[in-house]
Amino acid sequence: MTVVSMRKIYGCGVVLLAVLAVWTGLAQWSVQADDREPAGTPEAKSGATAGQARDRKDPAIGRRVPNFVLPDPSGKQVGLADFREKTSLILVFLNCQCPISNQYIPVLNELASKFADRGVGIVAINSHAGDSPEKIAKHQADFKLAFPVLCDGHQQAADILGAERTGEVFLLDPQRFVRYHGRIDDRFQYTTKRDEPQRHDLVLALEALLAGRDIEVQTTEVQGCLFGRSQPRTTKGEITYSKQIARIIQQKCQDCHHPDTAAPFALLTYQDAVNWAAMMKEVILQRRMPPWHADSRFGEFSEERRLTQAEIDQVLAWMNDGMPEGNPADLPPTIDYPDGWRIGEPDVVYEIPKEVTIPAKGTVPYIYFETPTNFKEDMYIQAAEARPGNRAVVHHIVLFYKEPGGKGGQLFENWIDGAAPGNVPLVLPEGTGRRIPAGATLVWQMHYTATGKEEKDLSKYAFRFCKQKPEREARVLGIRNERFRIPPGDPNFRVDSKFRAPRDLLLYSFAPHMHVRGKDFEYRAVYPDGRTEILLSIPQYDFNWQSAYRLKSPKLIPAGTTIECTAHFDNSKGNPANPDPSKTVGWGDQTWQEMMIGYVDCITADPETAK
Repeated sequence: MTVVSMRKIYGCGVVLLAVLAVWTGLAQWSVQADDREPAGTPEAKSGATAGQARDRKDPAIGRRVPNFVLPDPSGKQVGLADFREKTSLILVFLNCQCPISNQYIPVLNELASKFADRGVGIVAINSHAGDSPEKIAKHQADFKLAFPVLCDGHQQAADILGAERTGEVFLLDPQRFVRYHGRIDDRFQYTTKRDEPQRHDLVLALEALLAGRDIEVQTTEVQGCLFGRSQPRTTKGEITYSKQIARIIQQKCQDCHHPDTAAPFALLTYQDAVNWAAMMKEVILQRRMPPWHADSRFGEFSEERRLTQAEIDQVLAWMNDGMPEGNPADLPPTIDYPDGWRIGEPDVVYEIPKEVTIPAKGTVPYIYFETPTNFKEDMYIQAAEARPGNRAVVHHIVLFYKEPGGKGGQLFENWIDGAAPGNVPLVLPEGTGRRIPAGATLVWQMHYTATGKEEKDLSKYAFRFCKQKPEREARVLGIRNERFRIPPGDPNFRVDSKFRAPRDLLLYSFAPHMHVRGKDFEYRAVYPDGRTEILLSIPQYDFNWQSAYRLKSPKLIPAGTTIECTAHFDNSKGNPANPDPSKTVGWGDQTWQEMMIGYVDCITADPETAK
């Protein structure tokens, strides 16, 4: 189990292997080796073009498409997550004028009808800079599109997918990995037109995906219209590292990308940015970095790491302009990342009872330690900070307490704090504290990962206490469901949990928790008057990024409100992180088991605070 503390200030929740994989692209699959059909089969009749495409590596194949949100022609915001019930999703790029893609609209309408009862959805995306929402709406009506169309004027979706032409399709599996990329079929081309295609590329790929078979041809060449790209209009040298880019990197990147953190390199200087510019450009365009998994339509959160479109435009314009440094006098003040305790001088520092040896390879089961507090009275923590003894191997530390004489069965109710590499310490607001009862024992949950050589660790945890009994006690709700059994092969298994507020509460933050089969997570408030509000939606949960989401302003939840949590799990072979899709999976601590917990940080609402 991995839990990241709900904090006054939240950090990146970085996991070293995840950072390396995201930055280097190691987590992406590439096209499989040559899989040509035997000569004489219908598939072989597509000729050299399809065969040449099969030999070409396609960076889109195996890439997971993040949740993006675009307006439809009416202005309604629509997210990729809105189609989560679709077992497969076809994204197709269109514009209003291209004759080739327009001729494919009846074909797409037929596919939408034919595969609707098998859970397949089609979504059109218009990324052409010259097509306004009004034009797109008229085009949608004139051609009687039987599926939704989204307006991508800033080419957000086009950048994420690497799309260039109309008629270009991306077939996504239930986990939203790209499984096929290319043309619909070969009937409409630049110089030829057939009544019937020689090869139904998209349908063949779709049928294989639905049947659980390997897709034989994952990539084909597309013949369609290049859509116009919108370019930020800037004067040469107008955007410089010193004046604009350093501030963006400082606000959105440096909290993880500084020395002695899990990030693989630092981004503190102009030369750092230049050295890593090519990699930065790729991960920014594909929205792989900075990591932020919350759906932008629900809730307002502090320390949000997502880059705005304006920030993306500035970074790309700077790179395309040759990355000018500008005047160093324009640089923002540097941020100090001290080696000392960031919570200030601790009142007490605890250490795990003995040094741990981590083997060079293999999975390391969770290790638990107990440390007596020797508290003579109830104590209230105002700040807490973990210090891993070896940051290379400590995936996370979670700290609970056990009541005097207790057996530890209520650990989830007695959660104190948690930390993962890159996180900043727990700092509660003045007048608020987290109680640890007199005589309690600290329970450490240590998760280690192998690095390729034998390692040692001796981690610590520091507390700073409230100087007097606080006015408000910070509590952590663990809204969980332990009674589930995820069937083998199920790609979308639903689990629900709920909590009814017995009194008015102020919610401060959320931290959803599942393991490697976790797919998505949502918090909802069902108010006493029947209204329902989405508090937080994580459309693509990623175990490697244990983020907490702190609200900009506390959320008042009236007594009688039910907080509902819904999670989906993917126990299919299509989940690349799934250790064994043939097994039924239930609740358990280890990562090959599962958990379903919606952590919420809250206090009992003070009448004055709640106004």
